[in-house]
Amino acid sequence: MSVEFIGMIGTQPASEIHPPRGPAIDVDYVRRFAQAHEESGFDRILIGYFSNGADGFIVAQYAAFVTEKLGLMLAHRPGFVAPTVAARKLATLDHFSGGRLAVHIISGGDDGEQRKDGDFITHDERYERTDEYVEILRRIWTADKPIDHEGEYYKFTRSFSDVKPLQKPHIPIYFGGSSDAAIAIAGKHADVYALWGEPLAEAAKTIARVRASAARHGRTVRFSLSTRPILASTEDAAWARARRIIETISEIRGQAMSGAPAKTPGAVGSQRLLAAAAEGEVLDQRLWTAVAAATGARGNTTALVGTPEQVAESMLAYYDLGVTTFLIRGFDPLEDAIDYGRELIPLVRREIAEREGHKGVAVAGRVAG
Repeated sequence: MSVEFIGMIGTQPASEIHPPRGPAIDVDYVRRFAQAHEESGFDRILIGYFSNGADGFIVAQYAAFVTEKLGLMLAHRPGFVAPTVAARKLATLDHFSGGRLAVHIISGGDDGEQRKDGDFITHDERYERTDEYVEILRRIWTADKPIDHEGEYYKFTRSFSDVKPLQKPHIPIYFGGSSDAAIAIAGKHADVYALWGEPLAEAAKTIARVRASAARHGRTVRFSLSTRPILASTEDAAWARARRIIETISEIRGQAMSGAPAKTPGAVGSQRLLAAAAEGEVLDQRLWTAVAAATGARGNTTALVGTPEQVAESMLAYYDLGVTTFLIRGFDPLEDAIDYGRELIPLVRREIAEREGHKGVAVAGRVAG
């Protein structure tokens, strides 16, 4: 199995420890950020979806323009663009990027966030809509003649796209969500299922659930894990950096982020991260949950803390569970992306190559014998 690394870019310098500064779209920053990921050996970058943010299609188009080989993973929420239109938009971007596009389908776990763009249906209804939406995407991408559709959420007649994805049979589909409804959809449609940085035991359970769901459709799914590596030359220095991060978050966000009760997030994935944080600040030796606890786990907020060698060892433990993609981003976003490329990514790739090489030798030996 090969390993894939995905980063994440924003349109301005910002993170939990860096309040947004400058214009909402800093074109030069986006260019430097995308190119830093390419130079650091990332396979893809995620372009997120935010109800108050820049249009992801255009950001992805620009990122493709300023890079040569870097893959793109565009977050896309069903419900705001008709699936027939989205299919053509995505296929078009796949061509102009040279077949570098993947789409990360975000059904939406937070009611408030959805309502900002006018979506008032319930959590489970959003997943039902996603099921129908992704099915339509795949049909439009592969149909050789006009198609009709009449479903719960969409209806159209004689829809056809002259533009098919450059990648065959279609653009890769990434998908996340921890609810029962999400797992059911993942098994049916996902090429890659995305987990947040949960403890090993919980990640193993989720992987088993998704595999079982996929098996019911005669499919297999690959797995991605999202985490926030905090690196330093020594373990003590890495934990000191982690402490500075949580202190800065507390200073920026005030008492609300320092233990005051917060509204329970609607996303089941966020609920799972908070449950893990309640078990302890450090799990599995170096999975650090303090930021998830402080921020309500609204997103990828657990970290692996240590030297590059220690963090690589922890990532390999997830690899042994079946994770072959790692989405990693730092609290100092641009600087950390460069550091990951210098120290972490080559180390993980080398360790996995050595493991797989040894397995190949062993298998060859058995066959020869």
